[in-house]
Amino acid sequence: MIRVDVRTMGETYLKFPGLLNSIFPIRSALAKIVCLGGLIFSYGISYGQDYPRTEYNLEKLADEIFPVQDLDLNYEELYENLAQLLTNPIDLNQASAEELRSLLVLSETEVEAFIHYRQEQGNLLSIYELQAIPGLDIDIINRLIPFTIVNDPSTSLDQNLLKRIVKEKNNYLIIRNERTLEDKKGYQSGTDSSSRYAGSPDKLYSRFRISHTGDFSFGFTVEKDAGESFSWNPKSKKYGFDYHSVHAQVINKGRVKNLILGDFQAQFGQGLLLGGGFGMGKGSESITTIRRSNLGFIPYTSLNEFGFFRGAAITATLLKNLSLSGFLSQLNRDGRITQSAIMEDQNSISSLGTSGFHRTATEFESRKKINENNYGLILNYKRRSLDGGLLFHQTYFGVPIYHDPTPYNQFTFRDNQNSNLGIFLNYTWRNFTFFSEAAKTLHHGTGITMGSLGSLTSKLDISLLYRNFTKDFYTFYSNAVSENTLPQNESGFYWGLKYNFDKKYSLSGYVDLFRFPWLRYRGYSSSAGREWLMRFNYRPTKMVSMFVQAREESKIRNTPTETNLHQTGIGSKKNFWFNVDYIATKNLSFKTRVQFSTYSLSNSLTKGLALVQDLNFDVGRFIFSTRYAIFDTDDYDNRQYVYERDVWLAFSFPAYYGVGIRSYAMVQYKVSQKIDLWLRWARTNYTDRDSIGSGGETIYGNTKNDLKFQARITL
Repeated sequence: MIRVDVRTMGETYLKFPGLLNSIFPIRSALAKIVCLGGLIFSYGISYGQDYPRTEYNLEKLADEIFPVQDLDLNYEELYENLAQLLTNPIDLNQASAEELRSLLVLSETEVEAFIHYRQEQGNLLSIYELQAIPGLDIDIINRLIPFTIVNDPSTSLDQNLLKRIVKEKNNYLIIRNERTLEDKKGYQSGTDSSSRYAGSPDKLYSRFRISHTGDFSFGFTVEKDAGESFSWNPKSKKYGFDYHSVHAQVINKGRVKNLILGDFQAQFGQGLLLGGGFGMGKGSESITTIRRSNLGFIPYTSLNEFGFFRGAAITATLLKNLSLSGFLSQLNRDGRITQSAIMEDQNSISSLGTSGFHRTATEFESRKKINENNYGLILNYKRRSLDGGLLFHQTYFGVPIYHDPTPYNQFTFRDNQNSNLGIFLNYTWRNFTFFSEAAKTLHHGTGITMGSLGSLTSKLDISLLYRNFTKDFYTFYSNAVSENTLPQNESGFYWGLKYNFDKKYSLSGYVDLFRFPWLRYRGYSSSAGREWLMRFNYRPTKMVSMFVQAREESKIRNTPTETNLHQTGIGSKKNFWFNVDYIATKNLSFKTRVQFSTYSLSNSLTKGLALVQDLNFDVGRFIFSTRYAIFDTDDYDNRQYVYERDVWLAFSFPAYYGVGIRSYAMVQYKVSQKIDLWLRWARTNYTDRDSIGSGGETIYGNTKNDLKFQARITL
């Protein structure tokens, strides 16, 4: 039997894109083997991941995929969820079109080209075979490689499950410790007992996962935030670490296509009712991020202590093209229970906790006080380019929710049970995909999202999206595209484009027009607004890339008054970015960035600026990353979010606010093939204040130093 060295020829193939296709077209399995190998070395055809799979670049994702950071959210935990999901690579020999779209890398033309090639030529022999697919250039392939593998399907299930788990090489154990070096007020003995932190200033984290694409996944995550105690008290549901997460998943076992026990997310339709963390929103990637992928149930492994399900989920095949999915979830959430101001002699939930902090006696009082149950059924029909389904989802709280009334929240959810019915329909035709989902909250309002994206030419991609959510539409697990944090009280129309002039120049952007029929937070009148973004990319050489980006958003906001009357004005936020990446040598690279913003409201104009310089150096077993940044912002509206390199699977996306200097240095050392170590130090020095933070987080001084250590071990 002939063996072809696909790695050797593949590396040549990547250096000279299109070389083999120019010699002769691939029309058969034999021709494909000859194309990939070219040279005969020994015996047997080599399948599998025959190249050193590179880790994905989170910095690239932050620049190209993530939406503009402009809300007061914990972006670090939000984006970490995506990073966790991307650690489990997709097998290109099994990947569906939906899974390929979920990577947010390929256009519709490229997705269709890949699916057509695999149908015509069969399974890929190597990742290098991607070069043989028309329409996939070297840049696209390099972006795709970190998220994918190529396995031989004929040998993936040649042993029983236990033996496959024991022999699986795709596993890792993470141990992490991080700490602020300055003494915060919450740890000081003079602090009031109700506000004093119960535990040490160390944040401890550990995570283990072992998985094989299309077969199984098992893992656990434990964490103790800084200030939380490490104790064992079953009566308080405290078992050492403050947070625990466990999952066990098996895939493609006869009629059972997916079974998860433990913690999971659900991603069905367009994420209007069940969105599992894949929704990005509006950013410089104006095409692929608008559509959600119908992926089903996904293991949850992140640190966010809400927004996921805990229980059991299953997807089973009923007929050839028909499947049924169902899940049950019971989760104790943080929240505050008080006596209802509306219903006498009854308790109610006045607020649901989202921070995950349990450091003080006051914070601990709300820990896991709310019992939340979720049930759902999804009937899904898939046949060729058609994907449709019906959804039912019910959320039940042990105690009714009654928020304290304010002018804007008259239509917020007030009950202990919420039921939704929905329908979704997706269809792909040539280079276009159409997607939609509509839902009804029983006895209340409706929500709808629908759109299309595709390629008009080989250079021009467009996307269109319409959404309409009534003020009494309620869903707690949505990631649908919306201007508000929840799909409620909003209608809008989005139009995006991306144009590639050639390999050096490209342009992308969007325009979004939206309307709020009812009052909203910090905007006490019905109103309309607009948002646009434009980005120009230039890559003169393989060593240099740059972009210029501008964005403006205008919508109403309450203005300060001396009376109780609420007046509003048009608040306009403008952002500008200029970024240059330069690879000086194989081991040395630089990044230079300038970020500038303005915010105007009621004839008042404020500004913000950040100047950032990065240096990254790779030598032998060491990788060094450093930054020096200067920032100056007039107010919190002009805070500057800038991605920072961090240890593996951790996300650092701090907001530069005030006047000061931000710097960090990180070193990664590869001890062996099985052990990697990271050490990261970050320092912020403010020149406009004598103390940092507030409450228990107060640091008396103008400097903050953070230290982080991580070890990754492959067992």
